[in-house]
This record gives sequence, structure tokens and C-alpha cells, in this order.
Amino acid sequence: MSRRAGLKLAAALLVLGAIAALVLVMSRRPPEVEVLTVRPEATELVLAVVGRVRPLDLVEVRSPNPGQVIELLADDGDQVVEGQALALIRATVEQAQTEAEAARVRAAQAQAAEARLAFQRTEALARAGFAAQAALDQARASLRSAEAALTAAQATARASAARTREFIVRAPMAGVILVRPIDSGQVVGATTPLFELGSLEGVEILAEVDEAYADALRPGMTARAAASGAEGQFDAVVSEVSPKVDSATGGRLVKVRPTAKADLAPGRSVDVTIVVEVRPGALVIPRQAVVDATTAPKAYVLDADDVIQARDITIARWPSQGAIIEQGLAEGDRVVMSPGELRPGDKVRPVSPADAD
Repeated sequence: MSRRAGLKLAAALLVLGAIAALVLVMSRRPPEVEVLTVRPEATELVLAVVGRVRPLDLVEVRSPNPGQVIELLADDGDQVVEGQALALIRATVEQAQTEAEAARVRAAQAQAAEARLAFQRTEALARAGFAAQAALDQARASLRSAEAALTAAQATARASAARTREFIVRAPMAGVILVRPIDSGQVVGATTPLFELGSLEGVEILAEVDEAYADALRPGMTARAAASGAEGQFDAVVSEVSPKVDSATGGRLVKVRPTAKADLAPGRSVDVTIVVEVRPGALVIPRQAVVDATTAPKAYVLDADDVIQARDITIARWPSQGAIIEQGLAEGDRVVMSPGELRPGDKVRPVSPADAD
């Protein structure tokens, strides 16, 4: 072998040895892991629910009497005032009775007028001495009877007219027509909804909250809300928590009102975040940093030599994005953010999330 060939072979061996040494060092080097240093911070305990918008007052308008709808005077989206006629129900028999009662009133008026004239004539004859006192008393009694009959006929006529007016369906309050589920010509009963009328005073959001969390809610709690699919948020407040639990769903109805006027269509779904409590010095770690979360929650904490130690922790039993630690961690602890395949006793090289990026 020539001298040049020997030198090349030696150089190649040196390079291979250096590569092998580097590989050996790298294989024995601890892996890099993202580590979060735990610090106390103000943390909100919130409850996220989805609700539906409805007017503050919602009324189903029905006819007090069954019959056929002969004319509809309002439609979806119309704004109406209190007492405005919304629909007419056929009332042929009632109208005929009203006309008959009006005729009876006119007959009673004629009889009362005749009795009054007879009394006046008898009274004049009695003063002149041409009529007996008995005749005057009889004429007076006839007049009073006729007047009483007129009063009764007038009362009956008013009652009949009132019954006829009940076949004109009127708005019980000012508002907007949300739904008109019937058509003209349809025969309706006393329980058939003719219109759904919503007030113009504002809106509220109705949400059903699981009974396990609803007990912590109180009227006056602040909330943040956003219409589903929209980016902007608006402030709201819990206005009512139902005292009753729905036995079918296990939920309680919660009402939330916007603190300012909100342009929300009735029926729109809204994402609501209710602030239940603010903890000023809570310790929070990402939920993916919790090991065995459903059985025996632990966190992997680094000691002074960057060796992983398993630490039992207690997590607040409340739905939240981060795990709120009630016991097991202290300020300054370094927690492995993604335990993955790591195990207690492993030595690692800690890096902050910002360095990892």
C-alpha cells in the first residue's frame, strides 16, 4: 500500500470514529421537554353553556271561543299595539242574538214610553178629581215595571254584544308577531294558538344547566355571551335560576339578560360563559400535563437535577380549560407539559414553551 493510500485510510477511520462518538453522546443526552413553572394567577371558574334567545314576554294568543277564522288582520313580523284586532272568528249565531236583543231593547223602550204617557194622563186626571187614587197607583206600578223591563233588556243586550266581541281576537300587549301558525278559513278551538306574540322590551337567553353545576349559580353573576358563529361578545348577567330540576333531563333553567340592548333574533343560539368565581391566587396547569386524570391524578415535576418525580395532585371538580390544582403543587414547581412516554426517574433537559417554539 502506498503512503498516500495509507493516509486516506487513516483519515477515513478518524472521521468514522468522530461520527460514532457523536452518535453515542447524542444517544445518551437527555431529551428536551417543555416545562411550565407554576405561578399563582387570578383564575376564573366559569361555566360554558349554550342558550336560546327569547323575548322578555312571550304570549300565545288564542280565541276565547271556537269557530272558523274568516279573516286574519296580522302576519309574521308585524308590530301591533295593545288591543289591536288580529283575527275575526265567524260568529253568525252570536250576531243574530245580538240583533235580537237590540230589538227587545227597542220594544222595551216603546213599552216604557207608553207606560210613562199613561201615568202622566192618569196623574193629571187624578189632580182634577176625575181619576181614583187606585187608578193612579196602578199607572205608577205599570210605569215602574216597564222601566225595569227596559233596564233588563239593555243589560242582556250589552252581555250579548260582549259575547260577540269575543270573536274578535285582539292583541293582549304591544309587541311583534313571531309566528302565525294558522290560515284564514281554518276552524280553531279555544286551545288552538293563533299567534305567538313577543314583547318589544328586550330579550333574554334561556339555557339548561346540569343540576350538578346549577346549584352554584346565583342571580347577579356576570357573564359573557356571543351569538353562535359571531366574533363579537357582549356582557350579560344571570337574572334567574329556576328552583325546579327537570326530572326528564336533570337540568335547571337559567335566564341570562344582556346588560345593554342586543340585536338578537328570537330563537338564535348563544354561547354563554358564566363567571362563577374568581380565585386570585390559583395554580393552573394544562390538562394534558395531568397523568391518570380519571383515576389517580398526578403531575410530573422536575427536581433540582432535572429528574422527573411523580406528584399526586388534587384537581378542582369544575369544568375549565386548564386544570385548577387545589393540592399537590406549589409556586415554582416545574411541571412537564406533555408527559407522553416519559416516566418517573427519567432525566430530561427542560425548555420553556417559548424556547421550544
